[in-house]
Amino acid sequence: MTEAQRRQRFAIILCFGLVYFFWGSTYLGINIAVEHIPPALLCGTRFLASGAIMLFYCRLSRRRILYSWRQLACMAAVGILLLMGSNLTLSYAEKYVPSGLSALIVAITPLWFLVLDSWLLGGHHISPRAKLGLSLGIVGLFVLLWPQLLHTGSLGRAQFWSSVSLIFASFTWALGSVLAKRWKSPDVDPFSAMGWQMTAAGVSNMIFAIVGRDYTRVIWTPRGIAAVVYLVTCGSLVGYTAYIWLLGHVSTPKVSTYAYVNPVVAVFLGWLILHEKIDRFILAGTAIVVASVVLVTSAQVKARAPEPLSVEG
Repeated sequence: MTEAQRRQRFAIILCFGLVYFFWGSTYLGINIAVEHIPPALLCGTRFLASGAIMLFYCRLSRRRILYSWRQLACMAAVGILLLMGSNLTLSYAEKYVPSGLSALIVAITPLWFLVLDSWLLGGHHISPRAKLGLSLGIVGLFVLLWPQLLHTGSLGRAQFWSSVSLIFASFTWALGSVLAKRWKSPDVDPFSAMGWQMTAAGVSNMIFAIVGRDYTRVIWTPRGIAAVVYLVTCGSLVGYTAYIWLLGHVSTPKVSTYAYVNPVVAVFLGWLILHEKIDRFILAGTAIVVASVVLVTSAQVKARAPEPLSVEG
């Protein structure tokens, strides 16, 4: 192995570690931040700061940052789906749902991705292995939500509906990902696109926060500010940068392994730092959901056979 190969191998291992840990730890950071910071204001602050920093970096490194209005509109749509529809919903849900459980429910995102990519955009066939993964994912969700279905009190209902909202959050993330893939253009720099996506999401979240008068309810504590700084630097900048770099150097199926490593990291950190409860339903649900995601992400995607042309006599 040459020196260049050793360096690239080290870089790949490092970036995988960054994505695995930092993206898994963002659930903990959000849980801490929303203690005193309203979710919309949190997301607006986080993504406005992240987007500005990323665009400034792109400008300094002489990357292209100016695009047509159509390209910017596509970036904004993807950013709003990924970072408002998904992350804002997650931030609201974590006011009632433990960070580890939230991560496990959001872990079904690859299942949505398979459905959207195969059924809505067309061109792909869902293999029996992937269908088994989809079925397991539904079972895993049922196991995770079962304890909340048994609680009829107001807190139990709030936790249940917040958990259900995370299914919508995973859907919007998958939809944004599918559209980003469909609208991908060779003349768009991925880092500047990420900067515009975060900026658009930050503006949208901040408008939502202003309308909801979040600024009247926020309490800026050292603990909350530290969580926001962590989310901006480690979650948005370092994590996303490592993820994009991996997409350019490693196969997509290998990169997608973050989908079943992140929830394990989130459950462990939630238990270690926030003393979140891990019961038999969490353990069983974790095993089932992770198994379902492994099946889906490792399944081979087959192209659909073209429809036969009809001949009229």
